[in-house]
Amino acid sequence: MSKTILIVDDSASLRAVVGLALRGVGYQVLEAMDGKDALSKLTGQKVHLIICDVNMPNMDGIAFVKEAKQKAAYKFTPILMLTTESGEAKKREGQAAGARAWMVKPFKPEQLLNAVQKLIMP
Repeated sequence: MSKTILIVDDSASLRAVVGLALRGVGYQVLEAMDGKDALSKLTGQKVHLIICDVNMPNMDGIAFVKEAKQKAAYKFTPILMLTTESGEAKKREGQAAGARAWMVKPFKPEQLLNAVQKLIMP
């Protein structure tokens, strides 16, 4: 059974690049354009990993992570922040909210896939 990953980013091109890399190795991919959109897609189905940007309109990544972690079904879902933000303060804020990993854009697809494999335990 393939694992499902939710990509949350306001950039359609970034969602496409990440989605292509993930689908290429057999993951199911859901996409959302911001935190609000992502929350509306978390309807109780199993999501094995969330890849989320930090800076987005409507609801940013940190606020989204806090909200997602309030949902019982997603309390333990690993979240990888994929962002241009590299500051320590932002990273700490992300970790405090519940993010498990942090990757700075631009990134190489193989870097991303390695991180995904580590976060999604078989």
